[in-house]
Amino acid sequence: MRKLIYLDNAATTAPAQEVITAMTSSLRESYFNPSSLYASGFAVRKQIEASRLMIRQMLRAEDLVFTSGGTEASNLAILGSLQNVRKFGRVLYSAVEHSAVAKTCESLSGQHEVLKVPVTEEGLIDLEALRPLLTPETLMICVMQVNNEVGAIQPLQEVISLRNSLCPDALLHVDGVQGFLHLPLAMTDGVDSYALSGHKIHGPKGIGALALGKRMRVKPMIFGGSQENSLRSGTENTPGIIGLTAAIEAYPKENTIRERKLAFYHLVKELIPDAMVNGPQPESPSACEHIINLSFPPVRAQTLMHALEGEGVMVSQGSACSSKKKTPSATLSAMNIAKARIESALRFSFSRYTSFEDVQFAAHALVKAYQTLRPYTHR
Repeated sequence: MRKLIYLDNAATTAPAQEVITAMTSSLRESYFNPSSLYASGFAVRKQIEASRLMIRQMLRAEDLVFTSGGTEASNLAILGSLQNVRKFGRVLYSAVEHSAVAKTCESLSGQHEVLKVPVTEEGLIDLEALRPLLTPETLMICVMQVNNEVGAIQPLQEVISLRNSLCPDALLHVDGVQGFLHLPLAMTDGVDSYALSGHKIHGPKGIGALALGKRMRVKPMIFGGSQENSLRSGTENTPGIIGLTAAIEAYPKENTIRERKLAFYHLVKELIPDAMVNGPQPESPSACEHIINLSFPPVRAQTLMHALEGEGVMVSQGSACSSKKKTPSATLSAMNIAKARIESALRFSFSRYTSFEDVQFAAHALVKAYQTLRPYTHR
């Protein structure tokens, strides 16, 4: 049986064995409702609070709310905090934000001035374009930690410095779904809220969290039994929380993901010189360790993707959440990339389980598919 080579880890990751073991144990033994007033319920509550404390301390957060994932976490941060603001103000988000942030910000356009901040050709927020938008009327700035399509690491410290000098009262929300555990981050450096997701770090789906800084005040979006300190009602997903914690604890402090990504890129570039990088150059400090986006004009990405699938190699055209849309990638369009190049763009994303043998096989399969399809493609 042909081995599956999975290079779509920005979409989701395989759960670590430690996660499966921890969740299985939780499902079997810790099924009690954490709100129950008997000893078994208290024991489950204690597990949840220990998990909360561990993640809070890691991020230096003031509080942490468990959610169903990164999307809910960002919705809670943006909508939950701006419900507290009665005056008309300005909400900013970068042009390459995940739809969980972009659409949430856009939903506020009737209540506030919502502006999209341009990005550079590498997919980094344009700091010079951001500067004049930071006024005393600015209520919130949304900038992701790592872009999910091209792997650009956003200059958060520069954004924080500008915010501190031009509109110190504005809140900064960071979508950390693709950055959590890949990059260090301390909320005390100036981040007011931070969203993370379990299934991007070899944890389970259906669990995420919103970390809150000292200045952040949110109102609930889901009402009911007042769980999560009245910020997110509904019985807590104990197995998910335990699985998220296990994923964090099992994540290695050092890995070779970047080396594997670079090995893949150099092999592909050597054999397909016309391959084009979308986003920061792979060796750049602005490029994350696990995502690279490449175009192979004039071969269409979907054709190339299915050819790779036939060889057992799984990749994607971009964000999994937007993969069924017929419109060009909003991220690549915001980077002013030509339509033909967008149509030939594939995202390759790696994990700690990606071996050098996987990288070599995938690169050669890609080259074979490209060389086979190239003569039959006309523009």
